[in-house]
Amino acid sequence: MPASDPEKLIAKADKLTKLSLTRWSADWRNATLLYEEAANLFRVAKKNEKAKEAFEKASKGQEMLSSPWDAAKDMESAAALAKELGNWNEVSDFYRRASELYMECGRPQPASDALAKAARALEDTIPDASVQLYNDASAILEEDGKEQMAFDLYRAASSVNIKLEKYSDAAASLLRLGLAADKCNATNSQCKAYLGAIIVYLYAHDFKQAEKCYNDCSQVDAFLRSDQNRCASKLLSAYTEGDIEEIKRLAQSNTVSNLDHVVIKLARKLPTGDVSALKTDAANEEEEPLDENDLT
Repeated sequence: MPASDPEKLIAKADKLTKLSLTRWSADWRNATLLYEEAANLFRVAKKNEKAKEAFEKASKGQEMLSSPWDAAKDMESAAALAKELGNWNEVSDFYRRASELYMECGRPQPASDALAKAARALEDTIPDASVQLYNDASAILEEDGKEQMAFDLYRAASSVNIKLEKYSDAAASLLRLGLAADKCNATNSQCKAYLGAIIVYLYAHDFKQAEKCYNDCSQVDAFLRSDQNRCASKLLSAYTEGDIEEIKRLAQSNTVSNLDHVVIKLARKLPTGDVSALKTDAANEEEEPLDENDLT
């Protein structure tokens, strides 16, 4: 049998895994070697569908041999081929399975990486699934106390949410980044994330939520004393004063220019709604002071 014939290698491997009158136990060790050899030959020959199926079988073989690390590697290879084929649901399923296998052998970093690979692959085709994969990938690192390694995952989740126009979710991802940065004493990343979240709320024309976000984040001493805080404070003041030119000037400031690219793009489009209504509301509040004797 020529070694270069992957079809025959698969047939031989399949035979080794099937029980018969003459074979009472499956020979997974030799079968798995044959599956992996066939998979690589199919891949070189650009027969991606067959290569993918061979790697799936090889991964199962490694599981049968109680080798989750090698099973995960083979499953990642199958996932990469599924991506080449545009089989997006398989991309998600295979990378998730690879992640589970890495966790079985106590390796959270590659487990998170596998989910992140799936998330990147699905950003344009199944963006909602992409966000969930990014969130799951960062959660693995959080549980392992490796928040600093998750910074890019939070940013990526926020970016995809912005594309989906899910601005509250985008801001939530940035606030998660801020919290993670706080645990790592990464003050600059923390303050930039908080300002980013406030800008996202302003872009969504949710001034009340932007103000609440600012007040909540200002409870953190590092943010309270930062350039990002001063920028946020000036932005909110410009909104309440209905000062469109000041909003645009602040959006061009160095503090904003140092934020993540997707947030800068939103900031440069501010203001997105009618800020004169905010000025009117603020004026009305000043004109109608609280009457302490009026309990109605």
